[in-house]
Amino acid sequence: MTARATLRDHEPRLARAAAMVADPARSRMLSLLLAGEAATASELAAAAGVTAATASGHLAKLLDAGFVACEPRGRHRYYRLAHADIAHALEALALVAEAGARDAAWSRPERARLREARCCYGHLAGRLGVRLFDTLVEQHGLQARGDGLALTDTGQAWLAGIGFEAPPPSAKRRYAYACMDWSERRDHLAGALADALLVHCIAQGWLRRETGRAVSVTPRGQRELLPKLAQSEASAARTASR
Repeated sequence: MTARATLRDHEPRLARAAAMVADPARSRMLSLLLAGEAATASELAAAAGVTAATASGHLAKLLDAGFVACEPRGRHRYYRLAHADIAHALEALALVAEAGARDAAWSRPERARLREARCCYGHLAGRLGVRLFDTLVEQHGLQARGDGLALTDTGQAWLAGIGFEAPPPSAKRRYAYACMDWSERRDHLAGALADALLVHCIAQGWLRRETGRAVSVTPRGQRELLPKLAQSEASAARTASR
């Protein structure tokens, strides 16, 4: 075996993963699943703009590559991203893909809602997600621990002030960590804590899930939630320009 062959055997196996997202139809399917919710094959076919048979072939490849998982429920089969690492890899690819045209991409009206607030695999992202993370940091509510973040007593107290009882850490998944935001290129909060916090905000009537990944702030959320959040650099700049 040559030295080149030996080196190749130990290099990251990127080609197969890249092939999964290189196809436009599969890319659109994966983008739909980034919302964190499960979807049927017919819903994914519609999102990708392909026939049911073509969608079935694409889903078989995604399953084989470990990008998606399938859960049978009665007569239907529901697909979701296999795990959070897939979601974060897709978000990172989106950052790279739009690096040279970021301002132009996010100036389009159809993306405005996604930039303000969206769901990133179960947690809050966009400008609002960044503001939430900034608030916890400014409150000294998070501290580095292991490969992620831990909630401090101060952080628990701040969250209790918005009626949220933080769940205890679990060995099953990462509790809290910083996730680079696709639109803002700054961190928002990810992990089990962030997922539970988004559920709480929706249950309180502050946020509402819209079509796809979009999340909107309700009038109640504007009154009760937004005043409690720190102004991020982006939101502060917009306020100053008004």
